[in-house]
Amino acid sequence: MDDDAERRCEHPGHPEHPGHPARTGRLDRRRFLEAAAAGAAGVAVGAVAGCDSSGRAPARTGVGADADPTAAAAADAAERARSGSPDWRVRSVGPAGAVEGYTDTVSVEPGDEFGLYVSTTAPGFRVSAYRVGWYGGAQARLVWRSGRVAGRVQSGPRMVTFTDTVRADWKRSLAVHADGWPQGAYLLRLDAENGHQRYVPLIVRSRSAAGRTVLMHAPATWQAYNLWGGHNLYEGKGGAYGSRSLAVSFDRPYDKNGAEKFLVYERAAVVLAERLGIPLAYTTGVDVHLAPAVLAGATAVVSLGHDEYWTPEQRRHVTQARDSGTNVAFLGANTCYRRIRLEQDGGTGPVRTVVCFKSDSQNDPYLVEHRTMATTDFRLPPAADPESSLTGVLYEGFPVDAPYVVHGADHWIFEGTGVKRGDTFDHLVGVEYDRVTPGQPTPSPLEIVAHSPLVCAGRRSHADSAYYTVPGGAGVFASGTMRWVEALMAGTEENGRNHGMDARTGAFVTRTTENVLRAFAAGPAGRGKPAPRDNVRSVYGNTAAERQRPPPGA
Repeated sequence: MDDDAERRCEHPGHPEHPGHPARTGRLDRRRFLEAAAAGAAGVAVGAVAGCDSSGRAPARTGVGADADPTAAAAADAAERARSGSPDWRVRSVGPAGAVEGYTDTVSVEPGDEFGLYVSTTAPGFRVSAYRVGWYGGAQARLVWRSGRVAGRVQSGPRMVTFTDTVRADWKRSLAVHADGWPQGAYLLRLDAENGHQRYVPLIVRSRSAAGRTVLMHAPATWQAYNLWGGHNLYEGKGGAYGSRSLAVSFDRPYDKNGAEKFLVYERAAVVLAERLGIPLAYTTGVDVHLAPAVLAGATAVVSLGHDEYWTPEQRRHVTQARDSGTNVAFLGANTCYRRIRLEQDGGTGPVRTVVCFKSDSQNDPYLVEHRTMATTDFRLPPAADPESSLTGVLYEGFPVDAPYVVHGADHWIFEGTGVKRGDTFDHLVGVEYDRVTPGQPTPSPLEIVAHSPLVCAGRRSHADSAYYTVPGGAGVFASGTMRWVEALMAGTEENGRNHGMDARTGAFVTRTTENVLRAFAAGPAGRGKPAPRDNVRSVYGNTAAERQRPPPGA
């Protein structure tokens, strides 16, 4: 594959290859050495006073996924039966700065306290905590509402110049106790007295997922794309790649409505999983990095619609869970693509910064003592480790819009959909896609169940949905398209036009996802479902060109 062409297809205008002149001269030697000393001394996340080895305060007691199974199941059923709150949606975002906020942690356990940091031009505001679920179609339930809180305009963005990291560093507006909050995905809605609103996302995580399907949310990816303050991991001043952040902080609000990435790429999967009534647990990629015990005994782990940024620890912990019999579903594309690290930066908590130098990785001071820990693509050296060894598929390109084409119509994943081989679903492949790439690290046996021709930046290729199993019994499904979770809303009035996907596509993706979630919730799919038919050679052939094909971006 032509590397330059692949780069144009992947990120037009983003020159993310080592040594690109856009970044030359950014880090001089003195600053490099000063930061190297600080980086080597301050990155560890476990040595926090009063915390366990995960860097967290000791867990509180309370009802959760680790409670008595019978009682927990009853609590789940009672929660699903509650009436929803259809008014959970933001009606008016208003002008910039009208109201916005952030929490001092990406997740809490039920009963924990967290801080909320709010800035508003209004004299006062209230906070409403909505738990996302099915709730008879309402999709959320009001769990808690604050009293009136005095509003104030807080300081503007603060820049950490070495990495061009934007932080808010606001004063705490209120402390919130999550007493009586069931585990789940939450939207905290800020309602300002000027009539405007914003969301602040929060996960109420599970202490254990034994016997449950874990929904693993992706705040590191949310933050990577967050342009609040004018910088993220893709662009900086004037939209330039050369002035992008090399590290981004959780100590700032999310841009737009405050929860766009969650709403587009995760919400619909949460609603569907809750509607199915399977036993669920909730966590984040950050929490899996810190405390992998949450995955012990889980029936499945679900990576949602856009889950790009992983630490090596998160990847290792998910891989270990897979090898022990926990099924894994990758509902998006471009998953586990960027290798990051999490740092303590003196902000509100022990792990509040996502570091990813990308094409400047050779200038990262951390490499002085950690030579194999470059924060770049997993597939790139040093310590190249393409994501396909876990996902079964390899990220290839962006942007694309193409029909999804069914290949293995008789596979159990498509049961009840009525599809035939060659059936197509317009616009389902996009905006980023994955494919099975012969010659790259890929588990075997692996079955390609959808094989979708496409053209990306003038180059012909395919997107693939794939399924494989491992000796420990786990089954692994990868959709190969970033629009999979969005398609769950296709044909409805949710989330705009959903790229033109229609109700037929929505019904197909919904039934297929139900099949995967139900099968994975029942135990190791490699033991309970038919084995994958290893068809990679028959689909792609066995040519020398394919065997020697380098991974995209190599």
